[in-house]
Amino acid sequence: MTEAVEKLSESVVSISTVRLGRGFRFGIPVESQGSGVIIDPRGYIITNHHVIDDGDRVRIDLKDGRSFSGEVIGGDPATDIALIKVDAGNLPAAKLGDSEKLKVGQIAIAIGNSLGLPGGPTVSAGVISALGRPLPGAAFIIEGLIQTDASINPGNSGGPLADLEGNVIGINTAIVPYAQGVGFAIPINTVKRIVEQIVEKGRVMRPWLGISGTSINPAISRRYSLPTDSGVLIVQVTPESPSYEAGLRVGDILVKIGPYEIKNMTDLFAALSKLSIGEVVALSILRMGRKYETSLRLVEGPIQIMGRIRR
Repeated sequence: MTEAVEKLSESVVSISTVRLGRGFRFGIPVESQGSGVIIDPRGYIITNHHVIDDGDRVRIDLKDGRSFSGEVIGGDPATDIALIKVDAGNLPAAKLGDSEKLKVGQIAIAIGNSLGLPGGPTVSAGVISALGRPLPGAAFIIEGLIQTDASINPGNSGGPLADLEGNVIGINTAIVPYAQGVGFAIPINTVKRIVEQIVEKGRVMRPWLGISGTSINPAISRRYSLPTDSGVLIVQVTPESPSYEAGLRVGDILVKIGPYEIKNMTDLFAALSKLSIGEVVALSILRMGRKYETSLRLVEGPIQIMGRIRR
């Protein structure tokens, strides 16, 4: 484990953001801190979107004592990922792993600027407690997260979750304030996809259906006498959205989109990530116990603002 920490800690940075608070004529500087990880020797750094959100100035401090001003290249509130660039070269970049290969019970290492303590990154270790978790308590539900019992404290946000080889497997994003040993990280494969779009297109473009839904499981199916124990129950349809125009309504159960079977919200998000804006896709829904087919054209979604949660 010590080799993994030594390998990765050089790539972990402290991120300080300053915004001008309200209250006086010229504003009160309000500073917040988080973490990040260098992913490219040319100065590209990933962190959480909430770490840099609303910041007027971003400062990056490296483990070797150097400091740089950071430029926010782009961010995605829906997945809580942001990309920062500093004017420097030959930086120690971390190696990114493959979150699709993770197993529950394997050792996980969290590294970050915990509580803003001086003297370099703080290290904690635990296990991967669960995979594919939603984020509780958020207004915008982020699905597919890594749950870990490695200690994640304020200031850890944006720092890496790593395996025993020092490969980054996730980006630490949140804790549950009323629980102990329950932290969450964004899978690194999700991060790679988001960063790629930011670099290539300047923003994240994702298909939008215009619905809100919840995953169906056997317990929910029994409680509400639903005709299936899997799928996505539609609880809201945005007027004039693609789903509304296609005839979807509250109470419908989405079970398939395009070639992809939908058993839960995670399946739906994964399917949308593989589909393209402008593509016409077939939908299969259950309504009043009967199966219906329809289709819609995917459009780019509006900007989503992630709910404020304690981190």
